[in-house]
Order: sequence, then C-alpha cells, then structure tokens
Amino acid sequence: MSESNKNRWVKTAAGYAAGLIFGLGLAVSGMTDPARVVGFLDVAGAWDPTLMFVLGGAVVTTFIGYRLVFKRSAPLLGGVFQLPTKRELDAKLLGGAALFGIGWGLSGYCPGPAIASIGGLSLPLLAMLATMVLGWFVAKRFAAKRLA
Repeated sequence: MSESNKNRWVKTAAGYAAGLIFGLGLAVSGMTDPARVVGFLDVAGAWDPTLMFVLGGAVVTTFIGYRLVFKRSAPLLGGVFQLPTKRELDAKLLGGAALFGIGWGLSGYCPGPAIASIGGLSLPLLAMLATMVLGWFVAKRFAAKRLA
C-alpha cells in the first residue's frame, strides 16, 4: 500500500471513529429522542433540562480541546488547519440559522441525532430527513445561480 493510500485510509478510519463516538454520545445522552429536545423547548410546561447539560458538556469539551489542538503547528492527519475566515453575520447565515432552529423545534431532530436515529426510522424522522436533503439541494441550486 502506498503512503498516500495509507494516509487516506487512516483519515477515513479516524473520521468513522469520530462519527461513531459522536453517535454513541448522542444515544447515551438521549439526544436521539426528539421528545427530549421538544421538552427542553417547552419552558412553560414539562421542561426537560437534559439538552442544556449535553450542550454544556460539549462546550466545555470543545473549549479545552481547541486549546490543546492549537498548541500543535499542524493537525495530526492533515497539512494545515482549515479555519473559517468569514467573521461577519449576514442574511444567509441568519436565515439558515433560523431555518435550522425552526426545523429543529418542529421535528425535535437536528442532523446528527436524526442520522444516528435512522435505525428506528419513523414517519416524522423520514419527513425530517427528506426535507433536510431537499434543503441541501435548494441551497446548492441557489449557490450555483449566484455564482453564475
């Protein structure tokens, strides 16, 4: 096996391992259950704070992780860090965030937990996944028209 094929295999395996750990974390924390998300949003009723603790754990982990990772001159499995350069808020970002939030609130799923829940496919989950894929195609089409 050539060095470039070996490196590609290691990157792919690392990506799958990270996805597996993420999916397991979602399942163990109960975030694949849309009722948890809807319960978190129901502040006037039967409020469920579970999501707040999961998000808090993610923020702490990310805060520590970024500080450790950026002490390195380059990523372990890549040539350079690929960081976003755009820093301003614009209509596309705010509109996309609003659509994401509306979809998440209506369905109880965001993309990660939705994909992790495919094994227990239900009609609401199928509807959410279908509209998510439709949204990707619409966004791609708008981006292509804008670049043309």
